[in-house]
Amino acid sequence: MKYDIKLRFEVEGIVEKTDVIGAIFGQTENLFGDEFDLRELQDKGRLGRIIVEIKTKGGKSEGEIIIPSNLDRIETALIAAMVESVDKVGPYNSKFELIEIEDIRAEKLKKIIERAKGILSSWSKEKSLDIKEVINEISSAVKVGEITEYGPERLPAGPDVDKDPNLIIVEGRADVINLLRYGYKNVIAVEGATSRIPETVVSLSKMKKTVIAFLDGDHGGDLILKELLSNNVKIDFVARAPVGREVEELTGKEIAKALSNMMPLTQYLKKIQEAEQAIAKNVIAKEEKPIQLEATQQLVQITLPQNVLEEIKKLPGTLEGVLYDNNWNLIEKVQVRDIIPKLEAYEDNKVAYIVFDGVITQRLLDLASQKNIKMIIGARIGGINKRPQNVDILTFTDIISS
Repeated sequence: MKYDIKLRFEVEGIVEKTDVIGAIFGQTENLFGDEFDLRELQDKGRLGRIIVEIKTKGGKSEGEIIIPSNLDRIETALIAAMVESVDKVGPYNSKFELIEIEDIRAEKLKKIIERAKGILSSWSKEKSLDIKEVINEISSAVKVGEITEYGPERLPAGPDVDKDPNLIIVEGRADVINLLRYGYKNVIAVEGATSRIPETVVSLSKMKKTVIAFLDGDHGGDLILKELLSNNVKIDFVARAPVGREVEELTGKEIAKALSNMMPLTQYLKKIQEAEQAIAKNVIAKEEKPIQLEATQQLVQITLPQNVLEEIKKLPGTLEGVLYDNNWNLIEKVQVRDIIPKLEAYEDNKVAYIVFDGVITQRLLDLASQKNIKMIIGARIGGINKRPQNVDILTFTDIISS
């Protein structure tokens, strides 16, 4: 990343980190079109994960936000101004203010130069050195582990993709960067391909390598695997991020766990087939559509009425939500920012299903569990640490693409 956008914020109520992040995504969406959609920029590795530090005092919340940016100076300034425009977090008024935009590269170079001076000074006491040798050695050390471009398609990759006996295939540049951060240098990305896998990946897989497909824990991961296989990529093992999580956001321990739990391809495909057969047996009516949530990880045996499916197709981009009762009868249509206060006002068991164009946060999930809500269907799943057993979660992608 090139820059760190640092902002401070104040909220006139008690909120959590996930609420702040949800507000940033929700209130900046479509301000300047898809090109400056924060989720898209994160998926492409142009923005990093949003870091939020928060504390409460006197019934209010305040804190600081860091947004790593790989955009140019003008685009980074625009992102900062977009986030400053956020004026609500949940039901509460808020104020976001830019502290500074830090040039990470400049700071990194300063530290490297100072460290190089220290190394040279202590080294000079032992023996005289050629300064060119010192510079070359420092330069080589800095380049180790950096992301590279591989093949004629210039695919994001680690430095060891062509010489390591194992090959890890991931979806995008951000996935490669995260794996490099934890020492995995035998990684290459297909750059979000959904129709044609780059020929470079096909060729690499046919070398004498053990090939691992490391997939996101959502429906998009299933689509990538399907395209890899349809384009004759040799896959030996399949590893998955936890449900609703992406490879780019995993910690070192989570990456190691996912890779240790990888399955041989034939076993993985067999589990998917068994899951699909189980769902097929539970289709109740022709007018209802069965929903599958990650066949290898969890099955949700439930059907959605046709009118609800049509409503879901209309919701993306509206920042609206719909509340249903136990029989899928409409209770109320609401703005996404008003869902939590509406639920808090309703008595328990009043709302059974929520469908909304927003991020499913830990706070919303906890409240839904308290209110005995059966299912939440949202545009995206946020950073969730604990999943209540009594609330099912789906995304629009799980439904529209299934």
